[in-house]
Amino acid sequence: MSIVVANGKETALTIPCTVEEFLQQLGLPPRSVVVELNGEALPPSAFAGKQLQPGDRLEIVRIVAGG
Repeated sequence: MSIVVANGKETALTIPCTVEEFLQQLGLPPRSVVVELNGEALPPSAFAGKQLQPGDRLEIVRIVAGG
């Protein structure tokens, strides 16, 4: 098991793991969130190909529509 920090909380995961797989483990549909990885925004098209590394820091924000 490896550790990443997601929204300030240490989270264990098995490497290899993509951003998309990590979001699915959290129960978050990849198209419903904005992800910043180590200080850089990721486009949703990169989620499936971006491998997480031990110690990575993610900020995950849900997209909420409303008026």
